[in-house]
Amino acid sequence: MVGRNEFFSVPIGQTLVEQGELSKEQVDQVLQRQKDGDKRLFGEIAVDMGYIDLLTVIRYLEAEDRGE
Repeated sequence: MVGRNEFFSVPIGQTLVEQGELSKEQVDQVLQRQKDGDKRLFGEIAVDMGYIDLLTVIRYLEAEDRGE
């Protein structure tokens, strides 16, 4: 079985920190929610928490699709 993150070359949280879109602390908070049982994807949680907007997630996915 393939895990969710195995499709992407770089995890979204790491990429968004490198781009200055998220802080390391925000990434940690999203990951903690996932560890606490939130089954949503990282981007869904980050948008819901107000850390990023949906367009940021879309740009990440498009860049991954192009292999950037």
